[in-house]
Amino acid sequence: MGSRRLIDMGYTLITGGSRGLGFECAKALSALGQTVVLIAKDETRLAQAAASLGCEYQAVDFEDLEATQRALSALVSTRGAPDVLILAHGVMSEKYSKTFATNISEWRRVLSINLDSVFCALNIIAKPMAEARHGRVVVFSACLGRMSGPGNAGGLAPYRVSKAGVNALVRNLAHETLHGKRGLLIDAVCPNHSRTDMGGPDAPLSAEEGADTAIWLATRSFNAEGASDQEKLTGVLWEERKVVPW
Repeated sequence: MGSRRLIDMGYTLITGGSRGLGFECAKALSALGQTVVLIAKDETRLAQAAASLGCEYQAVDFEDLEATQRALSALVSTRGAPDVLILAHGVMSEKYSKTFATNISEWRRVLSINLDSVFCALNIIAKPMAEARHGRVVVFSACLGRMSGPGNAGGLAPYRVSKAGVNALVRNLAHETLHGKRGLLIDAVCPNHSRTDMGGPDAPLSAEEGADTAIWLATRSFNAEGASDQEKLTGVLWEERKVVPW
C-alpha cells in the first residue's frame, strides 16, 4: 500500500477514488478532517490523487474478484473496519449492449465490476462495521438502473442490470441490519448526469455536484434530534438528497 499518512484512528475507505465522483468524495471528506484511504485500478493516477490529498492508497482491479477479496481482507486485517465506506467504482457497458447483442465476456466484465465486487466489499468491509455497530456505507448506483420512472427504456443491458442489482443489494442488506438499529446505515445514490469520464464533458452537473448526496449520506447523523423522517431513512436510493423509487 502506498502510504502518505498513518494515523491510528478511524478512517474512510473510498473505491474509485482516483478520479470523478470518488475523488470528489475523498476531497470533501479529507477537508472535513477525515483520514481517507483510496482504492482504484489505475495505480499511476491513484498515486497522483492520493498525493494531492495526502492520503493512503491501494491499487485493486475490481474485475478480478479473487484479487479484490485478498486486498480488502488484508486492508481490514491491517487497519480494521472503516467508519465510512463509499463504493464509487464502476464501468459503463458497451454502447450497443442490448441484451441480444451482448456477449458473455462483456456481461461478466460489467457485472463483476459493478455488482459482484460491491458484494465482495460489503461482505468483507461492511460486515465488521455492522459487528462494531457503527458505520456509514454509500454505494454509487445510477438512475439507469431504475425499474420505474424515467430512464428505464432498455439498452445498456449489463449496466442497467448491474445497477438494479446494486439497489436490491443495498435494500436487502438494510433489512438484514435492521435499518440502522445495529448502528450501520447503508444507502445507494444516483449522482445524476455528472461531468466525469463516464458522464462526459457535456453533462449538466459537475462532479462535485454529483458527489454531494453521497457526501451528505456519509456524514449525516442518524436519528438526530430535529432530523426529518426522510433523513432517518436507510436502504433506499437517493438523488439530490431525496429518495427516488426504483
